[in-house]
Amino acid sequence: VQAMWWSWPLLPGLVLFSVLSVVQVQTAPCQTCRKLTDSFIKGLEKTSNKNFGGGNTAWEEEKMAKYARSETRLLEIVEAACEKSDFDCNKLLEQLEDQVETWWFHRQQEAPDLFEWLCIEELRLCCPPGRFGPDCKECLSGPGGVCGGLGRCEGEGTRLGDGECVCDPGYFGQLCQSCADGYYREKSSNHSTPACAACYHSCKKCSGPEDYKCVDCKPGWILHDNKCVDTDECGTELARCLSNTYCHNTDGSYECRGCDQACVGCMGSGPARCKKCARGYKLRGAKCLDVDECSERVIACPGLNEACFNEEGSFRCECADGFIRRDSICVENQPYKKGLFDDMTDDEVLVLQQMFFGVVICALATLAAKGDMVFTAIFIGGVAAMAGYWLSEKGDRMLDGFLKGR
Repeated sequence: VQAMWWSWPLLPGLVLFSVLSVVQVQTAPCQTCRKLTDSFIKGLEKTSNKNFGGGNTAWEEEKMAKYARSETRLLEIVEAACEKSDFDCNKLLEQLEDQVETWWFHRQQEAPDLFEWLCIEELRLCCPPGRFGPDCKECLSGPGGVCGGLGRCEGEGTRLGDGECVCDPGYFGQLCQSCADGYYREKSSNHSTPACAACYHSCKKCSGPEDYKCVDCKPGWILHDNKCVDTDECGTELARCLSNTYCHNTDGSYECRGCDQACVGCMGSGPARCKKCARGYKLRGAKCLDVDECSERVIACPGLNEACFNEEGSFRCECADGFIRRDSICVENQPYKKGLFDDMTDDEVLVLQQMFFGVVICALATLAAKGDMVFTAIFIGGVAAMAGYWLSEKGDRMLDGFLKGR
């Protein structure tokens, strides 16, 4: 037996998966196994007409016969069986080395259906058609087949499900033989069971498709003379709408819609159906209309140079033309005028301050020279302060900057 046929790049993973138990293999879903075997069969079909290009028919037939059951062909099929992104398919494929190899070399003739042999018999992941569950029990069947041919068996073909019939639309029952609510049994001219057809949309039960053949009505409708008439929930206590909304009747039901912004509570749409007017609105005639606060006698915008602008249900205050708001008041928006010293640097300002201080000292010195004791004392104090400043570290830096032309 060619035991080493599985020698592609996934070999390291196979060493790990070879120790997995049969129980772990059984956990793979039936759908994945079916997908894998379907892909394998497509690979068989794709490689069935391999052209060796030898130009010799007998030679090609001999080579083809050898290739048909060869390990080379098997590797080609297996490598293309799963998409790289399909994790479940690749995982299952890695676990099935022995089974696929056995089928390829020994069981292909007697069991040509790979899905049936591998997924149903060997791995027991799937059931034959018409069966379900761990023991592949038979699905419920009727005259038309599984579920009477009018539904599907839950879990059919897998080892899962409970086998109950999931009926097609319009049918219900254990074998889907009865008409569901909203459907009626059509008349049939032959001996077959007639189909179920839809009633008029408001009928829960009926004897025909017309609106006057209702026997029972859906919720939101009431039966009257074999017709289902819409119930107006808004005219009864059935409707439940929140505050500031109103009830709007619909076909077979109702909906709650929001009141107009002019209302506090309402009985319908628009400002004429308000129970009470909202703030910023006043009842005029039958409607709640916007109050123009800007035209009221009470000044809406009390600030100086303010203009009032009316809005729906409110108003706003803005500065009049030519004014801007500064510190919550409106002031005249004058163009900015540059000051005399705005472009001067800090060092230049310090130099000017010292020059001014020097002029004052000179004036005091002149007065002190005339013998005035008061100005003499001021002069001495000023000179002392001047000397202290220039002897300080800051004064040194200032003097240095000034001498360098900064």
